[in-house]
Amino acid sequence: MNRFFAEAGREFISLLPAVPAILWAISFHEFCHGWVALRCGDPTAKDAGRLTLNPMAHFDLWGALCMFLFHFGWARPVPIDPYNFRRPRRDLFLVSVAGVAGNILTAVAAGLAIRGLIRFSPAALFGNYGLQQVLIAFVTINLNFAVFNLIPVPPLDGSKLLALVLPRTARPAFEWLDRYSLPVLLALIYLGVVGRLMSPAVRWGLRLILG
Repeated sequence: MNRFFAEAGREFISLLPAVPAILWAISFHEFCHGWVALRCGDPTAKDAGRLTLNPMAHFDLWGALCMFLFHFGWARPVPIDPYNFRRPRRDLFLVSVAGVAGNILTAVAAGLAIRGLIRFSPAALFGNYGLQQVLIAFVTINLNFAVFNLIPVPPLDGSKLLALVLPRTARPAFEWLDRYSLPVLLALIYLGVVGRLMSPAVRWGLRLILG
């Protein structure tokens, strides 16, 4: 029993550096969607109180659990009204990619911080294990979150991008997928399909950012 609690304690401690990265990845991702929508003429997210970095405003139970278990997941999508957009097709594309772009920018910024510390103050990085782990978590989790959200399954951003180019004949199949998206997505995660799809892109991104 003592061994079980010791292992559980170590597992919990190992998750601690990931907590700020997960909360930021979720909050900033949805904030970027809402901010770009507002810039394109749609105040729906702002009016709903979703133009915020408060993670509780964007919390989704299943998405948060997946973030802690697998380091990729999703938040509650911000509401948008495409009828408010000045150029609906273009603006819907911009809003759809905004969250992914925000996560990639965060991963790059954390990667630059790691590279800068290695070059100019290695003792500050290697002498502070907590800082090292938090920065690495910001890179890996935000990169995972960005790549995961490009998968074309609702409610992920990739599904909105797919809907922009989908022919009319494929709409019934897409609507069926939208209805059953949560069990489909959880099944793909559980079976390891999502991880296998993401791995090449995530590895490439890590090499690019961290060298």
